[in-house]
Amino acid sequence: MINSSEIRDFFPSIGRVDHNNNQIIYLDGPGGTQVPIQVIEAISQYYIRSNANTHGEFITSQETDKVMDDLRLKMSEFLGSDSPDTISIGQNMTSLNYSLARALAKKFNSGDEVIITELDHEANRGPWRVLEEVGVKLIEVSLFQNGGLDYEDFANKINDKTVMVCMGMSSNALGTLNDFILVKSFLPENCLFLLDAVHYAPHFSINVKELGCDFLLCSAYKFYGPHVGFLYSKPGLLEQLETDRLVVQDQKAPYIIETGTLNHAACAGVSSAIDFIANIGDGKSSRDKLINAFSKISSHEFALAKQLYESINNLDKVNVIGKDFSDTKRTPTVSFVHSDYTPQEICKALASENICAWDGHFYALKAIQQLGLEERGGVTRLGISIYNTKEEVERVASVISKL
Repeated sequence: MINSSEIRDFFPSIGRVDHNNNQIIYLDGPGGTQVPIQVIEAISQYYIRSNANTHGEFITSQETDKVMDDLRLKMSEFLGSDSPDTISIGQNMTSLNYSLARALAKKFNSGDEVIITELDHEANRGPWRVLEEVGVKLIEVSLFQNGGLDYEDFANKINDKTVMVCMGMSSNALGTLNDFILVKSFLPENCLFLLDAVHYAPHFSINVKELGCDFLLCSAYKFYGPHVGFLYSKPGLLEQLETDRLVVQDQKAPYIIETGTLNHAACAGVSSAIDFIANIGDGKSSRDKLINAFSKISSHEFALAKQLYESINNLDKVNVIGKDFSDTKRTPTVSFVHSDYTPQEICKALASENICAWDGHFYALKAIQQLGLEERGGVTRLGISIYNTKEEVERVASVISKL
């Protein structure tokens, strides 16, 4: 079980109140979570003690080397990889995916086919347009009106021309948890499999070996860290690609897809964020603690998201978009439309009560278009994170019910 009071004590931003003394409620987590004090202090301490570039003979540079090595090790444990050499670091998931797409454009041939989905965030759709410049055909898997992917359509669109499948593990816009295990079973031999775990990683443990993916991307600012992106690549795979890189860059994985000097202070913060999550769990190893922690986190978040869903889904003027919470295979994200107000107007009303929520398409533009929601401004999105409480959900539902 999650002790909400203890968890909330780690987040200094939670104590903020507005001019009416309403305590702030953060339901904006799908766009980036709040950050615990340990992460803030790790970033500060790096600048106070160790600020330098890497690979020098002096103490601050050597400490920075350790920061980076420690992060790759912790991130490999976070993702269930056997080696820190599988972890590449970047500005964000989008920039890493563009770099990967440009490299794969030099590997694929005209007539090859790559599968993407209508549900995905544009960061796992737009970069693959680069492949069309070399004659690769992009094939889109259809989205049902209930927010789920059409897996029959998925299976039918994979053939001997398919060289890669790119899909999200869950939807940042609707909370849908995709059946990536089923999709893996559809793939022909030698077909690459890429997973976008940005919206999945804050809520569930990940094991890249069990997933059998070739690439996986995620972003630390979604799981209580600063803005840093990560790319997991299956051992030996990244070095087969001709990435855009300087001649002075390390010519081996995981460095060959990294460009420029990385944000070392932020990297120190990500390590602390992983430690924060691990310390919620029990176990002998760091990996065991992370797995146990995410079991606790997902149970806590699902219960609150289900409470939120049930509280607003029965309101006459509210229509929740996406699947219900009858199954735990769901991320704790609740998106809805209101018959009288636009999503932006809903968010303004919530903001007046010091409640943080997002409106729009959240870069999952194709999904919102396919659901016929673009013209009305998309949806209002409420996301549950580890620091949210039952009382907060009750207050939010009460505010929405009075609109």
